[in-house]
Amino acid sequence: MSTASTQLPQERYGRSSDVRSDRTLKIVGAVLGAVLLAVIGWFGYHYVAGSGISAQVITFDTSDHAVKVHLEVHKDSGADGYCTLRSQAADGTEVGRADFRFTGPDTRIDRVVTLRTTARGSTAELLGCHRS
Repeated sequence: MSTASTQLPQERYGRSSDVRSDRTLKIVGAVLGAVLLAVIGWFGYHYVAGSGISAQVITFDTSDHAVKVHLEVHKDSGADGYCTLRSQAADGTEVGRADFRFTGPDTRIDRVVTLRTTARGSTAELLGCHRS
């Protein structure tokens, strides 16, 4: 005695609707995955390379009404921009904040800037640099 098969012969009737829908879902998933990777790559590129200006605080010296900050700036040739610095007192209150502009063809600028404060500052913090 033999067992009868419950599957239809594929040569006669073609693929079942489940196989077709699985293939469609795979294609849609692959397209959405590629679009997601492209969007993440685009945002990542603009986050890393979009600024064009970077800086770091080398040293700083505090006094009662000012903080002298040795700032090193790297920028694209001819790019104009500014860097924002702030100073805080020992208790954490902000005692000074200012933007310092950088223009010209130089790609590396090494400058000491003076940040005026309302009280004695204990820090010099670079908040960020931006193109203008």
